[in-house]
Amino acid sequence: MRRTVFFISDSTGVTAETIGHSILAQFEGIDFDAHRLPFVDDADKAAAAALRIKTAYAKSGMKPIVVNTMADQALCSVVAGSGALMIDLFAPFMGQLEQELGTKRSGAVNRSHGLVDTNRYDRRIDATNYALTHDDGMSTKFDDADVILVGVSRSGKTPTCLYMALQYGVKAANYPLTDDDLEQDHLPSFLRVHKPRLYALNIDAERLAQIRSERRPNSRYASVEQARWELGRAQHMFLTHNIPQINTTHLSIEEIASRILSHMGLERDVF
Repeated sequence: MRRTVFFISDSTGVTAETIGHSILAQFEGIDFDAHRLPFVDDADKAAAAALRIKTAYAKSGMKPIVVNTMADQALCSVVAGSGALMIDLFAPFMGQLEQELGTKRSGAVNRSHGLVDTNRYDRRIDATNYALTHDDGMSTKFDDADVILVGVSRSGKTPTCLYMALQYGVKAANYPLTDDDLEQDHLPSFLRVHKPRLYALNIDAERLAQIRSERRPNSRYASVEQARWELGRAQHMFLTHNIPQINTTHLSIEEIASRILSHMGLERDVF
């Protein structure tokens, strides 16, 4: 079975898409054709969205599903005129909150991801710059790092660092263990002094070889044998120095980052 889904928002659409995917993942055996429609923040855009949804309805013959985080009820009504199944993610909470807080919601658009707190925004930008300048061992001055990821090449360090920086404002550095590092039984000195902030990424050898083959096909670097050797030596190092670690093989970047932040006790608001 195939169903069309629209994630509609008056802002970026990230909230609608993230929560929507989590809900739809509970329904196995259904192939969802998903579309994100961000910044639907006026009547003309709402009408255009409704027309697109109607067109999808006519083409498939199946009622589209709309996961909606628009705050303006007038805009929601325009989209609802498409005949789609409307899932308003805010609706279950607004009535109770209005009653508890003694005030009505404003209905203002583009508030979820708007630039409200400039300090938080600046922290995120600073963290992103930090992750970029401390990526792949380009700088080993880690005094300001909140967390330092270590692991063999292509184990997921860079995307995890950038995600933590962009999403949480965490200053995350990473260092790739080289053959020279792995042939030794101890961490490089510039890592040992920051041991409380070290976190290791591990990965299955077959998956690592597959990822490396996309970058350097038919090379020693991408062979399963090389991957197994590196991972074995890295694992020995992590256990010797009691460095916490996570296997990234079957985890999303979001889950890897969340588990690291939880283990390290880094409590940050999602931006």
